Amino acid sequence: MITNHEITCQSKVIEVNDLSVMRSGKQVIHDINLSIKCGEFVGIVGPNGGGKSTLLLTILGILKPKSGTVKIYDFEPLSKNVIGKIGWVPQTASNLPSNIRITVKELIQLGTLNRESFFQIMQKNRIQVKKILQLVGLEDVANVPLSSLSGGQRQRAIIGKALASEAEIIIMDEPLVGVDRESRKSLLKLLDDLCHDEQKTIVMVSHDLPTIKQTVHRMIYLEDTIRYDGPTSEFPDLSSLAQLRGIQAIHDEPTQITNSNEKLSNLDPVIIFSSKKGEKE
Repeated sequence: MITNHEITCQSKVIEVNDLSVMRSGKQVIHDINLSIKCGEFVGIVGPNGGGKSTLLLTILGILKPKSGTVKIYDFEPLSKNVIGKIGWVPQTASNLPSNIRITVKELIQLGTLNRESFFQIMQKNRIQVKKILQLVGLEDVANVPLSSLSGGQRQRAIIGKALASEAEIIIMDEPLVGVDRESRKSLLKLLDDLCHDEQKTIVMVSHDLPTIKQTVHRMIYLEDTIRYDGPTSEFPDLSSLAQLRGIQAIHDEPTQITNSNEKLSNLDPVIIFSSKKGEKE
């Protein structure tokens, strides 16, 4: 098994080489090469149908590659050496039915069940759950049902469950969807703190480009393959992004937009280019 010391000292936690994945008989992503280091906060953006969710699910081991490899700490996804080291926050994580009565504390306690013998570490778990509640800022609502919380609070609780399992990598698919502005800010602050203070590695898919650019250390633009991978500060502007996608300008001069439509000029380029509706990612 991997020890916490080994994880801390190991620089590369996710390694993807020459990856191609098919879904429903169609190739969704191809020629993916990616290396993520311990403590990185990586944002993945791209159009609908570009393969973002497919990449995450393949890293998790849920989808199998057509070709290429995925390694987590040099092991196969879902191997006994990896299980419990990855926390997964899916796109629908905060959308819970109103009849689900589980509390925040109970959810976080569930995260401890894949660890050592429950009876051997029950006292240790109580201390750990209390610490995690404080870390995610939910100690005041520990005994409140998840269904009564805001979207942002639910996301924090689910992150807390991942931390309770001693996850070193947190993989998130659209965690900002349905979360109000203030909750978004506090959630992103939590994730940033987890990277810097706890050395957690976070990989997050999001369409909220303006927000993600202010938060992550590194950005990846994915559309069938990786078209940009580098520092957030060097992420391409709208025209450069269009060139990466093979889109040529229709007009030589930019069209002037007036009145209420002026805001369109500042739109997130990922949203502008999200035209592959209905396709699986």
